[in-house]
Amino acid sequence: MNKLIVITGPTAVGKTALTLELAKHYGIPIINADSRQIYKELKIGTASPTTEQLQQVHHYFVGSKSIRDYYNASMYEQEVLSLLETLFSSSPIQVLSGGSMMYIDAVCNGIDDIPTVRDDIRNEMKRRYQEEGLESLCEDLRRLDPEHYEVVDRQNHRRVIHALEICYQTGKTYTSFRTQARKPRPFTIIKIGLNRDRDELYQRINLRVDDMMQQGLLEEAQSMLPYRDVNALNTVGYKELFDYFDGRWPLTEAVSRIKGNTRRYARKQLTWYKRDEQVRWFHPDQQQEILNFISHYE
Repeated sequence: MNKLIVITGPTAVGKTALTLELAKHYGIPIINADSRQIYKELKIGTASPTTEQLQQVHHYFVGSKSIRDYYNASMYEQEVLSLLETLFSSSPIQVLSGGSMMYIDAVCNGIDDIPTVRDDIRNEMKRRYQEEGLESLCEDLRRLDPEHYEVVDRQNHRRVIHALEICYQTGKTYTSFRTQARKPRPFTIIKIGLNRDRDELYQRINLRVDDMMQQGLLEEAQSMLPYRDVNALNTVGYKELFDYFDGRWPLTEAVSRIKGNTRRYARKQLTWYKRDEQVRWFHPDQQQEILNFISHYE
């Protein structure tokens, strides 16, 4: 049986280094599962693999899209499954690595078949958001789909808007499309989670942000200002710097908020993955233990 090794865990935990070693050990490429590293314009702020790392091992889904391209987890699911059909013909073991929860879940379990939103519906919802504000849209969602209203992040206008788009386009609730039925896969999935002591992880996050700033994150974010409203830039690191450019706070505060919001995102990732009983947890330094676990996995 073919095996897909899934390496996941919180941001900055050390997934890239460990996955590189596994890929070199098995002589296989890396399938990237980071929903922002897929955009070629966002290299520094997403901690994309370096040129040297890309030369060591071939990576799929790194810098393969533009922020101007429409892309989602459903499209990613289909592209990865198609790619795996080809890759498994060369090796019975493949590796997928990243921290984007929805992307990994799409490959492992499948994603609900939610209709593609028509342009006229999308434009109308954008207009309403600009003219009426988020609170009005949340109230509309509460009326049309009270079940989803209770669970959606009501501070995230994109998620609220998308649910409303589906409601208005189909005449059905967004909830009715979220069956969460697990789709069968023609390969075995081995989920490996990486984690560290919280203080150690937070220190790595803080140091990474400092390193990003030294590498030129400020300039990268500034070059993205004309596209700040695209979904790809609703991302920690860019949002805070956009507010700095707007004069909302000084640069030191923006950097501090990037660190805090990244730590918060890491906690969210851990909470998500800790609910998955199929994930086997390791410290990133336990490479040999991970190899042993893979080799004995039935």
